[in-house]
Amino acid sequence: MREEAVEPLLFEISRPGRVGAELPPCDVPARDVRALLPEDALRQGLPLPELSEPEVIRHYTHLSQHNYSIDSGFYPLGSCTMKYNPKINEEAARLPGMGRVHPLQPEGTVQGALEVLYEMQQILAEIAGMDAATLQPAAGAHGELLGLMLIRAYHEDHGQGHRNVILVPDSAHGTNPASAARCGYKTASVDSDARGRVDLDHLKTQLAAISDSVAGLMLTNPNTLGLFEDDVAEICDLVHRHGGLVYCDGANMNALVGRARPGDMGFDVMHFNLHKTFSSPHGGGGPGSGPVAVKKLLEPYLPVPMAVKTDDGFRLDYDRPKSVGRIHGWYGSFLCILRAYVYILYYGRERLAQVAENAVLNANYLRVRLQDCYDVAYPEICMHECVFTARRQQRARGVRALDIAKRLMDYGYHPPTIYFPLIVPEALMIEPTETESRETLDAFIAAMRQIAREAEDDPALVKSAPLTTPVRKLDEATAARQPCLCWSPDDPVAMAAGN
Repeated sequence: MREEAVEPLLFEISRPGRVGAELPPCDVPARDVRALLPEDALRQGLPLPELSEPEVIRHYTHLSQHNYSIDSGFYPLGSCTMKYNPKINEEAARLPGMGRVHPLQPEGTVQGALEVLYEMQQILAEIAGMDAATLQPAAGAHGELLGLMLIRAYHEDHGQGHRNVILVPDSAHGTNPASAARCGYKTASVDSDARGRVDLDHLKTQLAAISDSVAGLMLTNPNTLGLFEDDVAEICDLVHRHGGLVYCDGANMNALVGRARPGDMGFDVMHFNLHKTFSSPHGGGGPGSGPVAVKKLLEPYLPVPMAVKTDDGFRLDYDRPKSVGRIHGWYGSFLCILRAYVYILYYGRERLAQVAENAVLNANYLRVRLQDCYDVAYPEICMHECVFTARRQQRARGVRALDIAKRLMDYGYHPPTIYFPLIVPEALMIEPTETESRETLDAFIAAMRQIAREAEDDPALVKSAPLTTPVRKLDEATAARQPCLCWSPDDPVAMAAGN
């Protein structure tokens, strides 16, 4: 921060002579720093800001108040499942016996932690309808990568290493083809039909064309349109008959948990997002957790180590000769796993289905209440999320999905996902999750309906939104091509934004 005088409400609030903390007198012999570091590694000066303690606290508190979180409001990001994180999970993560364990401690001193890992492996395998699970992956995309590594290991182990193509529906998450490419696979797209599901005829055509090369299919169910793939059993059977395996992208498991199991549908491997389905914290750079569950045929290839139970207690098993190896520095995001463990135990087998039931109910409530204002991409009962399109507003008044999302910020809501899935023009993808009350949904619906009226009566207002945020509407093209990721004293946008 610079020392020259500026307006108090702007970023530069440093004033010469102000002190926030005082260090005690040095009680060790002083050393010339030049004897410890080379000259070219030394600064000539260190102009630190000079502020009092309350000024520092207020500055950072003010910054924090610009953040939007699930604890402060409704967060309807489609496909991201931004549900409320129960505070009992945080209490468990702060228990000394859990929060202060070290991965290098002797196994005899961390039996409780190992039991959590072992139990979660069993629980997730059961919820998935699979035979085994690993907790190592640190995120959903990491889980995808591992799932494809397991498929590759299986084919190579069975003399089918030449299989090098992964089929991916055109409605898939973008991480699917990226994970396949990172694993060394080529990808082939499968079209969606008029109902928003996998086009079976196109799938058959693709399989016939690459039958001997297909390694597997990556399928999200429910898909990213919020629709259940009701031909899933036939899809899995088709891929299996051509020698491939089927991967379930479990990002949307919030719609199925406790109600349906991917393993029973024909899937061979899937990942969970603990930070979505099971309420561990989501966003802010992590930590995430993307455990992978598999059928028996893929179990030998799971990463080492696995948590196992013996007559003497719990331990980590490294004796797995066909394992793909370790994919995480330690065993996974342990405290994220612990939070999800508490969440699952709280609901129990009997009540876990209520998560899916209420998530689906809330999404359909939004769909029905808003379908007269915004076109529904596929007008039928949806699962955990509903996808609208702003084509009506764009054609009539030039108002885009982006404009509507920005205007929602003026009403105090985080915008929904926009322009995804890519196959829906001007998409508005809304996922309310099961944790929101009817009153919250009604208030959000009122805001969306008001914006629809504004788009008709005063489109310029919507196009200029947001109007109440610290940073106003940006030049999208410049922001994408020349992102400004660091504060600069010469940046007019940063100066206009204030603290």
